[in-house]
Amino acid sequence: MSAPRLVLDLARVGAAYRAMRAALPDVAVHYAMKCNPHPRVVGHLAGLGCGFEIASAAELDQLLALGVPAAGVLFSNPVKPESHIARAFAAGVRRFAFDSADELAKLGRAAPGASVYVRLAVPDRHSEVPSEGKFGVDLDTAAQLLLDARDRGLDPHGVTFHVGSQMPHPRAWEPPLELVGELMDKLAAEDVRLRLVDLGGGFPARYDRDPPPLEDYAAVIHAGLRALPYPVDAVVEPGRALVAEAGTLIATVIGVADRNGRRWVHLDVGAFNGLMESLETGNRLRFPVRDELGRADRRLCQLTGPTCDSQDTILFDVELSHGLATGHRVYLHSAGAYTTVYASGFNGFEPPAVVIQEIGDQQ
Repeated sequence: MSAPRLVLDLARVGAAYRAMRAALPDVAVHYAMKCNPHPRVVGHLAGLGCGFEIASAAELDQLLALGVPAAGVLFSNPVKPESHIARAFAAGVRRFAFDSADELAKLGRAAPGASVYVRLAVPDRHSEVPSEGKFGVDLDTAAQLLLDARDRGLDPHGVTFHVGSQMPHPRAWEPPLELVGELMDKLAAEDVRLRLVDLGGGFPARYDRDPPPLEDYAAVIHAGLRALPYPVDAVVEPGRALVAEAGTLIATVIGVADRNGRRWVHLDVGAFNGLMESLETGNRLRFPVRDELGRADRRLCQLTGPTCDSQDTILFDVELSHGLATGHRVYLHSAGAYTTVYASGFNGFEPPAVVIQEIGDQQ
């Protein structure tokens, strides 16, 4: 019986990046490192000309080791250890997000003269993986923080927001872009002219159903940018949209059981060693699943992980082949995002090994 493994298809990563560039030709793409920082994935995107967004100095170190210039990197974590700011600034990073007076003070000390962009809070439009609430400030606070940045000798460079991960509603970008326009007008009265709008991430991947076409998102974004008071540089920070569909998690059935009229299929991978988003989303994020038997005769199963924790369940009511038994393989698709990065060795079950499917290879 083999250990679980995550197969990453570099060709699909490249295709997803090119599709985003084609849909948003005037918007720079900065991959969110947190989503999947595997060196081969990051290196492949760098070779295609993709930019990068980081949340820590360690992520920057990885980029520098791959030869990515620090000057083009966005440090978009709004709250950072001051030592990370100092390390990034010394390496050449010059653009930093923030959303508080405390962070502004740290930036003033550790990154004097740096360009800063404030994080706006945005309305919740019901993303499938909600991520908002921890960061962001209202319009008036954002304006004041950027004016304070100017007074500290920093460059009030721009504004950023995030609509939430796996956003199924293209129009979710409309309200925050309207707020950006209001912020630009408010600051113009104080002789501050912004140069950057960071539209964040949230672009969806395909899981159990097709998301809206990327062109629908692009149309809303283009319209919103055109409506701003004056032209600005625009960037996006996609994560799962570039890498999720490139990943297939290959697991093995370690046991099956019938309990209270339900069929439980236990795998050698679960929420704690690769599929934490199952818990994070209350099992609403549904990975496409197939099994090696591939029979038309199927039954509903509860797909669960190997640990003794009762929360370690991946999906409820999944159709799998009749006759699926210990030793058979199960394939979970769209697993290239937020799998290995969240994984732990809880209960002694290790994260999946990563296997790179080279461009031109067949799985």
